Amino acid sequence: MNYAIIIAGGSGHRMGQDIPKQFINVNNKPILLYTLESFEKHEKIDAILVVCIDGWHEAVWAYARQAGITKLKWVISGGETGQESIRNGVFFLEDKVNSNDIVVIHDGIRPLVDEEVLSDVIEVAKKYGNAVTSMPFKEQMFVVSEDNCSSKKYVPRETLRRVSTPQAYKYELLDSKYHEAFEKKIGIYGSSYTNTMMVDLGVTLHFAKGSEKNIKLTNKDDLDLFKAYLKADNK
Repeated sequence: MNYAIIIAGGSGHRMGQDIPKQFINVNNKPILLYTLESFEKHEKIDAILVVCIDGWHEAVWAYARQAGITKLKWVISGGETGQESIRNGVFFLEDKVNSNDIVVIHDGIRPLVDEEVLSDVIEVAKKYGNAVTSMPFKEQMFVVSEDNCSSKKYVPRETLRRVSTPQAYKYELLDSKYHEAFEKKIGIYGSSYTNTMMVDLGVTLHFAKGSEKNIKLTNKDDLDLFKAYLKADNK
């Protein structure tokens, strides 16, 4: 079976809002609900777990009922960091999934989840044990010098990939590596995420398809872009 862990534990500070950004309404619908709908309609997703900021659990259930999100099975609390929130979700599933089941991890504030991207990340994970959504770089990448305002070195963009969620892992690998990471204090600090943690622990990652529309809504400019995509799709 294929499970999804949707991370919805952030705040709305960079959006300039008083409510968590995943609950900001766009066209009379909270951002998180767009994300849930994408997973609900995908035939390869069997069940959804939302890791949510405290105080908003009932809101998630209410939105799901209103929108007919039948695959939502659990809503639990997150941690103080993104990695703690993902860990909470992974550990919560320990007595609910099998070792070879696929678990997809996705940011709740990435509402434009392409069906083909989600399908591919699941299939690659089934084949290799893990998969991360990826896109090539279009811009040149330069290494910053010590003065922080110049450079003498660039990184060939052909050797780089931009990665994001959705990411997918066989559950046995995912669970064991989160136990290892938090026991050894490796790959769990700062901007660390599941993919970077895996590499820190010696796991080879495998790339899956990505999409330029798979934007992360972190500030007002991102929100405007999301609205523009929705408007274009409606047309």
